Order: sequence, then structure tokens, then C-alpha cells
Amino acid sequence: MDWSECLARRLAKKKSLDENLIRSLVKESKKKIKTNNLLQLNEVTASTKLCIVYDSLREVLEAIAIKKGYKIYNHECYAGFLNEILSLEKESIEFDKFRKARNSINYYAKPISVDDIKNLIFEILDLRRKLMELLE
Repeated sequence: MDWSECLARRLAKKKSLDENLIRSLVKESKKKIKTNNLLQLNEVTASTKLCIVYDSLREVLEAIAIKKGYKIYNHECYAGFLNEILSLEKESIEFDKFRKARNSINYYAKPISVDDIKNLIFEILDLRRKLMELLE
């Protein structure tokens, strides 16, 4: 979904800067990374680990959006935000891939192999690391 549609449908709105909320989101994101690191990757934990690191990434994106003056209410709109507000087209495409993988697990019970999840987790953590730099 492109950014203008997100704004038009009020799935994203202007919001005043809230430093406390930004700090809280980053703190929660870091806690999810610590939780992920506590879990061994295997058939039982793979989908949970993917969802945890995805949520951690989404919290970082939410913090960046607030820093830029927006509140985003739809995960699809984060891709538009990355592409059109932050000018990060490649990262926008990556995020959308992660969102679809997470949705496949959460909403459609589609299995993803442990190896594929391992690769996705690596990619998600790499994108999260890059985006964290925007908050520093």
C-alpha cells in the first residue's frame, strides 16, 4: 500500500513527537531481541522466534515513524513509510516480505521450514540493526 493511500484511509496520521513513547518502544524492542536469543531455534520455536523478531523490527519502525511525526496503524503502511518517507525502497520491499511471512504463520497456519525461518530472522535482525541507526 502506498503512503498516500495510508494517509487518505487514515491508516497513518500526523502525530506530535513523543520522546517517552520512542524510548519505550526501543526498550520493548530490545527485550524481544533478548527473548529471541534465549530460545534455541528448532521445529517448535522457529515460528515463534520469527514473530518475536518481526515484532521487534515493527517497534523500531513505529519509533522512527513517531520521530518523523507519524502514527501508523497498519503493518502494510510501514512499507510505504519506508519507501516514500525514508526513501528506503529496498528495505521497504524486505519489510513487506517479512510481513507476509509472519502473516503466513499467524493467520494462515502455513508452515515455513526452519532453514527458511533462520534466514528470515537473520535478514530481519540485519534490517532492524540498520534502522536502529536512524534513532541514534
